[in-house]
Amino acid sequence: MAESRRVLCWRHGQTQWNAEKRFQGQSDIPLDDVGREQAQRAARLLAALRPDAVVASDLRRAADTAGYLSEAAGLAVHTDKGLRERFGGPWEGLTTAEIRERWPEENARMEIPGGEPIEEVGERVTEAIERGLERVPEGGLLVAVGHGAALRAGINRMLGLPVEIRQALGPLGNCSWSVLGPLRVGGWRLLEHNASSLPEERILGDDR
Repeated sequence: MAESRRVLCWRHGQTQWNAEKRFQGQSDIPLDDVGREQAQRAARLLAALRPDAVVASDLRRAADTAGYLSEAAGLAVHTDKGLRERFGGPWEGLTTAEIRERWPEENARMEIPGGEPIEEVGERVTEAIERGLERVPEGGLLVAVGHGAALRAGINRMLGLPVEIRQALGPLGNCSWSVLGPLRVGGWRLLEHNASSLPEERILGDDR
């Protein structure tokens, strides 16, 4: 158990399919020019947090995003297939409008015909993060670089949120991140969500 470790879940930069609102899933789509700029900027910020380890999905949009942090922080990137995006079956490559038109009921529930169940995504992402934490000392920081739906599923699983209310946690923007820290009684709590800037030093009240 990671008694004092923190986990920063960082979504990859923009791709052309993101800009076109296409479901990417595990299709290996590269960063576009905007995505590369986003990753460079975010990497400079995250390097200031002095992470102890970086683990990334092996899909190149995430692995390349992680590469910018590798350069900025002087850390090797370890890839883990457990951080891949949710497999999207017949939805991959289609736009949001096309999916809504062809599968209106399934789209409303985000249940992909022939796709990967979201519960299984949350499990494998959590397991990948746990493997990454083995590289991090007490009090250290792990950066896990992945994908919007998969990271959110993993965060929900780590927080113990039931699948029925998974959308209570909003989506992650391109190159934004969320931070989880330990609860005193065990488990995890959400410290930041969908951030794109470093937190300012602030005084906490009694309710911590």
